[in-house]
Amino acid sequence: MIDVVFDADVNHAGFPATADIERAARVVCDEAGFSGQPELCVRFATDEDIRALNKQWRGRDKVTDVLSFPMQEGPGYDLNMSLGDVALAARFVRQQASSLNLPVQAHTLHLIIHAVLHLLGFDHVKDEDAKIMHKLEQHIMQHLSLHNPYPNHSTAGQ
Repeated sequence: MIDVVFDADVNHAGFPATADIERAARVVCDEAGFSGQPELCVRFATDEDIRALNKQWRGRDKVTDVLSFPMQEGPGYDLNMSLGDVALAARFVRQQASSLNLPVQAHTLHLIIHAVLHLLGFDHVKDEDAKIMHKLEQHIMQHLSLHNPYPNHSTAGQ
């Protein structure tokens, strides 16, 4: 089950439909080799709330476009139960899409794809890991008929 939540102070206009978000998350899981039914929550929040979360969990006192919070492992933890949560800064994402000259829906879906890959354990801290993650992102975006999020990186051999 994929829950899509808009905080009370967030305008829904321009963001992808719930069905498109669900489809994108399922494609990410399929392409990344996740065999279960994905369970996660995608939250559209205020920039202020994202800034507070970013400060609390990452020590960075600034707004960012998207945060991912993987389900913590522990006794009885089953990855098929829940992947975790994705939180997007709605106003910031709209401004970012505009500055990148991208439709808000397409940019938002890219951010969700990126965040779900993080929930599945992908990372881009090391160069080699970044290459793997970015190539998979490009493949998923192409699969969903979306823009290439990394046009300066080759996708040859996919």
